[in-house]
Amino acid sequence: MTHVAVDRRQFFGTFAAGAGAALTLAAAGPAAADNHGGGAAAACATMTPDLQKTITPDQAIEMLKEGNARFVAGTTVNCDLMAQVKDTAGGQAPFAVVVGCIDSRVPPELVFDQQIGDIFAARVAGNFVNTDIIGSLEFATAVAGSKAIVILAHSSCGAVKGAVDDVKLGNLTAMLENIQPAIDQTPLTGEKSSKNTDYVEAVATKNAELTVDNLLARSEVIKGLVDSGDVKIVAAKHDVATGKVTFLS
Repeated sequence: MTHVAVDRRQFFGTFAAGAGAALTLAAAGPAAADNHGGGAAAACATMTPDLQKTITPDQAIEMLKEGNARFVAGTTVNCDLMAQVKDTAGGQAPFAVVVGCIDSRVPPELVFDQQIGDIFAARVAGNFVNTDIIGSLEFATAVAGSKAIVILAHSSCGAVKGAVDDVKLGNLTAMLENIQPAIDQTPLTGEKSSKNTDYVEAVATKNAELTVDNLLARSEVIKGLVDSGDVKIVAAKHDVATGKVTFLS
């Protein structure tokens, strides 16, 4: 099945009506997107406060999943970026926020096939949260209205490998300590080394899951939004070999 651009206007209108239609569209050819509710123009519609308000947390996650499906299938949406720059110059209303690693292979906007103004992205080696990032997430959700937070880990993570090997190097030493809880809670089979691929991947997964717990424990603001159903937090993991994102929760 080929994934094509989702018509945002139809998406929001459909869910607002309670229809719950599937987001994935079957297409026979490249013209399918243009035949679906206005084509590229609709798919590239700028995210506005009015559109943002129509999205539920679950729908926000689904939009990211659909975007990653397009990314993997090679059917990403091509939009006029300068037009979007102009459309968002007066304000923004991103529907989700992604906390990811600085790894050059995992840019959230590309991995989830999103456009300018669609998502917030906070990036730090090892995709953990600290006071500054948590404050940023509180702004993204409580102030700017984003409906979902994704903690995005990835395979073959250099930060995780460094933490497993207990690397000591300047400020990197203190930074890698943020991953230690995941190391402590991941069962070890074989040697404790970055060469132990299965162990590294297990630590990366556990780190993303613990980051979700850490965020909820350290932010009363975000926990309140989650408890009220206004925001959803999930962990996910990107495979740098395939581009696919697997949602862990």
